[in-house]
Amino acid sequence: MNVKFRLTLMSFMQFFVWGAWLITIANYWFGTKQWDGTQFGAIFATMGFASLLMPTLSGIIADKWVNAEVLYGILHILYAGVLFYLPQVNSPNGFFWVMLVAMCFYMPTISLSNSISYTTLKSGSFDVIKDFPPIRVWGTIGFIVAMWTTNLTGNKATAYQFYIAGTAALALGLYAFTLPKCQPQGIKTEKKSFAQTLGLEAFKLFANYKMALFFIFSMFLGGALQLTNAYGDVFLDEFKLFPTYADSFVIRYSTIIMSISQVSETLFILAIPFFLKRFGIKKVIVIAMLAWVLRFGFFAYGDPAGNLWMIVMSCVVYGMAFDFFNISGSLFVETSTTAKTRSSAQGMFMMMTNGFGAVFGSLVSGWMIDKYFTKHYNDIQSLAAIANTEPTNQHLLTFLKNKGIDVLTNGDLSRALDVKDWHHIWLSFTAYALTITIVFAIMFKHKHSIAEEKAIEQKLGH
Repeated sequence: MNVKFRLTLMSFMQFFVWGAWLITIANYWFGTKQWDGTQFGAIFATMGFASLLMPTLSGIIADKWVNAEVLYGILHILYAGVLFYLPQVNSPNGFFWVMLVAMCFYMPTISLSNSISYTTLKSGSFDVIKDFPPIRVWGTIGFIVAMWTTNLTGNKATAYQFYIAGTAALALGLYAFTLPKCQPQGIKTEKKSFAQTLGLEAFKLFANYKMALFFIFSMFLGGALQLTNAYGDVFLDEFKLFPTYADSFVIRYSTIIMSISQVSETLFILAIPFFLKRFGIKKVIVIAMLAWVLRFGFFAYGDPAGNLWMIVMSCVVYGMAFDFFNISGSLFVETSTTAKTRSSAQGMFMMMTNGFGAVFGSLVSGWMIDKYFTKHYNDIQSLAAIANTEPTNQHLLTFLKNKGIDVLTNGDLSRALDVKDWHHIWLSFTAYALTITIVFAIMFKHKHSIAEEKAIEQKLGH
């Protein structure tokens, strides 16, 4: 089998086993389990907690003791085992700890998959700059296919999404053992302290004002990414409370609509070289931040009927928001550090966005939504009023029945129904992103120079 095809299959499966549940887990949490928002925020924070240390530790193990492809396979098999167990958990607290274990196994595999690809391509005398991007883009395609699979099989609110991901992860783990060997390099270097080994010395970069400012804003923007991953699909799905939208395509296939975001991501990558050369790194980062403002703003005013175009546009601008920040941010780190500190700085960039940013965004948003934007309805009359229908509406009664809620003879509900004020939730996220954009544009001083332009051309291979 062709080496590049084998790596492409690995990349496809790498993100399939994540995408099968990442966007739809909120439907399982809020819709099926009826657990609250504060606790859900903690679930998405597990990715951040796992990203703080596990990728570094797995990297050390792969560099010194175990073949990268073997470690990669073992981690995916362990990840699969935890996913198979996850549906058996019946408490929010237990779900958090089990998901944390799952993320400790999964998050390191993202960097390991890149390492395996780089090592295999180099050993096969391939051009990494030319040949890796077409391989990596299949990871995004795998994510999209997983989202579609979960939605089209009717499992976006069921435990089967974890079985789909677990089965694929088990297959990937076994497949990994057939990949070309990526043996530990065993390179002897000077002795390092424990802090140096774990990359903690990268925190010294905070002594530089510009770098410190950039890393802090990276954390805040990393929080924005968690907001859209955590709540996008459940936001669309919860329109099914309203009889007006009962037969909407958006409600039935909300995950497919959300997958437009990933399609957009693959397309906007192509536009990055033009924007970077034309506007420079700072302006492209500001454009990315403005795209986040639009992402949330379109969601705030979108609905499955007359304003469906806003939901679609929100998904389209996601590609710009995600790609422009991540790639231009990486290039800023590349062009603003020396060869000695570059790797540490890149690691710090990822730690601030996917680690601290993820934890911050997940925990704060979960608490905020639960405290300020969730209303508890105890009777059919008030619920019918918010749904713009009559208390006897069959769609509303069926909706409640599917939630395991009965309407008592006096009109009270057998259990309170939580309804989120998504309009103001998204508006608050919009204000958050807009504030970050304005403060960053004012405080972050960075000029686009000829030297920077040359570095961009060299890095992007143009």
